[in-house]
Amino acid sequence: MTFTTLISTVELAAQLHDPAWVILDCQHDLMNPAFGRESYAREHIPGARFISLDDDLAEHAAQGRGRHPLPAPPALATAFSRLGIDGSKQVVIYDSAGGSYAARAWWCLRWLGHSAVAVLDGSIGKWKSEARPLTGVITPWKAVTFTARTDEAMKIDATAILARMRDTGNRAGYVIDARAPERYDGSTEPMDPVAGHIPGALNRFWKNNLAADGRFKSASLLRSDFAALLGGVVAADTVHQCGSGVTACHNLLALEAAGMHGGKLYPGSWSEWCADPARPVATGAAP
Repeated sequence: MTFTTLISTVELAAQLHDPAWVILDCQHDLMNPAFGRESYAREHIPGARFISLDDDLAEHAAQGRGRHPLPAPPALATAFSRLGIDGSKQVVIYDSAGGSYAARAWWCLRWLGHSAVAVLDGSIGKWKSEARPLTGVITPWKAVTFTARTDEAMKIDATAILARMRDTGNRAGYVIDARAPERYDGSTEPMDPVAGHIPGALNRFWKNNLAADGRFKSASLLRSDFAALLGGVVAADTVHQCGSGVTACHNLLALEAAGMHGGKLYPGSWSEWCADPARPVATGAAP
């Protein structure tokens, strides 16, 4: 069986020592960049390999493209090769934050054509709560060759969003903002120099994809949530953004888990959008 969206702790535990599986630890903290590597070094799921949001899943040499600009596909392919991922591998990714960082790695692998990738439902917190094995020992692995088959249709840029706004009369529902409501409405902005949101964007805080136990809501409930939010706009016509193109991937993962396919990522997200004063900004709870 191939896993392409979510995988349970029970399902991962059954395959823990399968050489055809690669487990990635994507723990991170935006306010403490050292957190991920330190947590991984202290304890991780046996066999897991650390993937860094900052070093592997973002290209910080890129100017004017937001706080976590996407790396060029060859750079991502090099990172995945180093981590032992090729077309034969089932990849499972976890973090300690409800999948909010793991979803970025999930999206990046899919962007480069690797569909056998899933996020651990419930994150490492659920794994720990079930007293499943953890280790501080880093198991050696071999680098392989990852062949990228990049799907550029999975993402969109600011110029294309502005064109959509003109073509649709800026109809609400085409852009979905994954940030917390207080950042969306502009009442606070801890990360970026301008507060507010893209005019017409609807707010779907990524944490609303999760149930009280930290796992994703059921597919049927996610479908109901998104259908009510989109108001007739099909998932394939939606653009997803957040602060820097990370938690937006959580909404894209939730849509895929709900069987609603085709949404696009705006990688630059709010941190790129608000850097250009010529781009419009809205504040308040309304789109």
